[in-house]
Amino acid sequence: MASLETIDATDRRILAVLQEDAAASIASVAQRVNLSQNATWRRIKLLEEAGTITARVALLDPVRVGAGTTVFVSLKLAEHAPDGLERLARLVRSLPEAIEFCRMTGEFDYLLKLQLADITAYDRVYKQLIQCVRMADVRASFAMEVLKRTTALPL
Repeated sequence: MASLETIDATDRRILAVLQEDAAASIASVAQRVNLSQNATWRRIKLLEEAGTITARVALLDPVRVGAGTTVFVSLKLAEHAPDGLERLARLVRSLPEAIEFCRMTGEFDYLLKLQLADITAYDRVYKQLIQCVRMADVRASFAMEVLKRTTALPL
């Protein structure tokens, strides 16, 4: 797997272009990074094979697809039995509304980011969560305004 140490400046420029527009043609990427099309294609293939590029996706406007409500849910479990943790992970992976799920340090065990239509949709997810495992605390924060949204990683 390619690590930061094995990715050179040209690879970083290619990755920056692809993070901006994954649908860019090889010719366009090659021109922007000042490399031949064949060399650019080979580097992209190597980055994919190494797992540095994990997917190429279309980013959608949440409001236009009916998922304009962003909710951050902090979860504190009442118990940490391995089977309960796995049940929770399976449930969250099955939820299309769940776009990010992290195990955390600190006061809460997990942070879940949801993209939903509205508060009613959140209530459905909330009920699934509390039926899955025993919770000590569940706190939801609804985003009032998204000031920055990106999937681009710093290179």
